[in-house]
Amino acid sequence: MNSIRIRLFAILLATTGAVWLFAAAWIYASTQAEVERVLDARLMEAARMVSSLITDHRIDPAAAASAATASAPPAPFEQAGGSYSRQLSCQIWSLQGSLVSRSESAPATSLASHTNGFEETEIDGERWRVYAVVNPSLGVRVLVGDSLEIRERLIGDVIKGLLLPGIAILPVLAALIWLSVGRGLAPLTRIAEGLAGRSASELHPVDAGSAPREVRPVIRALNSLFGRVAEARDRERSFTAYAAHELKTPLAGLKTQAQVALRTDNPTIQRDALARISTSVDRTSRMVRQLIDLAALDAIQGNANDEEVDIAVLVGEVASELETQLSVNEVHVAMELADQAQPPTHIRGRKILVRLAIRNLLENAIQHSPKGGEVRCRVTARYDEVCVEIMDQGPGISQEDEKRVTERFFRGSKAHGHGSGLGLSIVQMALDRLDGSLSFQRGARWFVARASFVV
Repeated sequence: MNSIRIRLFAILLATTGAVWLFAAAWIYASTQAEVERVLDARLMEAARMVSSLITDHRIDPAAAASAATASAPPAPFEQAGGSYSRQLSCQIWSLQGSLVSRSESAPATSLASHTNGFEETEIDGERWRVYAVVNPSLGVRVLVGDSLEIRERLIGDVIKGLLLPGIAILPVLAALIWLSVGRGLAPLTRIAEGLAGRSASELHPVDAGSAPREVRPVIRALNSLFGRVAEARDRERSFTAYAAHELKTPLAGLKTQAQVALRTDNPTIQRDALARISTSVDRTSRMVRQLIDLAALDAIQGNANDEEVDIAVLVGEVASELETQLSVNEVHVAMELADQAQPPTHIRGRKILVRLAIRNLLENAIQHSPKGGEVRCRVTARYDEVCVEIMDQGPGISQEDEKRVTERFFRGSKAHGHGSGLGLSIVQMALDRLDGSLSFQRGARWFVARASFVV
């Protein structure tokens, strides 16, 4: 049952029906008890009346019996001349066991054998409730009986009179519940219609001012989703625009240097042009790879702690992969790994994210180091984190640029045209996915970029 309206309708109808059935059962039980109490009181009153008539007024017992059944108080809901008329039967028996008199509706057999009070008996298949009273002055026993079948029919007719209108009202009640549920769900319908009419570019928040309180959490979640989608769309637009701009420049340089090499016969000029082409190809290749890395990072959602990674080993692997770039820039990398006295350098995280962070930190340091310079990699471990410190002898990052240095395509004031402005943004994104952090420290000789990984 996937429809909220049908589910609510079924729940409300079932609940209402259960309450209605409980009320009917309670009415039946209370009505039965009350009717039986009143009918028992009538039996007692009729029996005592007969005993009084034949004692005080010396009325003939037969006349007294007939008078008692004729003048007995009417039963609840009894209609004169209806099916409940003449339901009482009266017998007067001598204490020696002979029948003195009986009413017209009474059977010839004794209604009961007891002397006083109430008793239920069965005569010729008919059940009776009988009240007996003894008149010792006349030596007779008065029995007044009430047919239980008539009693039950009376109670059943009373209950039918109450239940039949309720049953007739049930379809009306179901229709009202259906309409009420539909009206209650109307705000959701209006929100759905409003969202269905939007274009893909309409990501403004949904107005929750007039929405019911129960619907507002859904609207807030939708608005939050719209905000995230809008941010992702803006980020992709900026990314596309910057990437197109940044790729256009090296490609134009490649074409220019290729034209220079083609139009000259001077070996020196040709070698210089080819060297510039090689450098430009390396820069463009690195930028394309970084763009691919950014796309891969954007595709990873949330934290990723599903692998065990040895930071010290991974730093060595990345340094080996960058040997070609190191030889071109004439930069030496010195490794300072954790000693055995320190805690292990293992963390829980996705290895590709750790690799991207370390590789781009190393590439950034190599890119901005002077020719013949040195880059130092130090891995230290504590019980709560593992730190990778990349130290270079380049110009570093100014305090003014430090707040923006992790933005995409942002180059610091000391970059002097090196790099694409993507390296540190990749590092920051990878560390965010790993719950890590990036910080910088300036010294007299070394500029330190520190990546901290949570153990």
